[in-house]
Amino acid sequence: MKSQKRPTTKAQLFESKVVYRGPVFLVRRDRVAEPGGVVATRDLVVHSGSVVVLPVLSNGKILLIRQYRHAAGQFLWELVAGRIDPGEKPLAAARRELVEETGYTAQRFTKMMDVFPTPGFVSERMLVYAARDLKAGAARPEADEKIVNKSFSVRDIEVMMRSGKLRDAKSIAGILFYMRFVRR
Repeated sequence: MKSQKRPTTKAQLFESKVVYRGPVFLVRRDRVAEPGGVVATRDLVVHSGSVVVLPVLSNGKILLIRQYRHAAGQFLWELVAGRIDPGEKPLAAARRELVEETGYTAQRFTKMMDVFPTPGFVSERMLVYAARDLKAGAARPEADEKIVNKSFSVRDIEVMMRSGKLRDAKSIAGILFYMRFVRR
């Protein structure tokens, strides 16, 4: 029997150039040969990754935050989320973001999802956690964050999704995953 060559699962990188470097991400232009033989130039937004936290209160309500998002040009209701700092572990980032944005601490974190929200041109990987056994405290938002938080029943969140009042994709995905696979 003739041995078959196993197809490669990674691109072969010919050239890579950073075209922009900012405080949160960089933009890189790569010339690659992708698996399957496609040779292309790809522009990538390179991001260190982020965490998303779905805080579940003792009454079963879910805590959402509302903040202005310049890219969307509007205020959005969302789950707690933020960037993983260089060298930081994802769970530590989730704990930090929960306190910063809501003031809550949690005794239990359950990792629900590990996803790429925009894999066509962004390297960002999001880890989504449910946070339970919450204890209230004082929020410590970053200087550029003006955040309001409010708890919602699962039913209220379903109405918000259907009516277009909840439009943030990471939040919708995390909430639906929680409702379908985690909530008991």
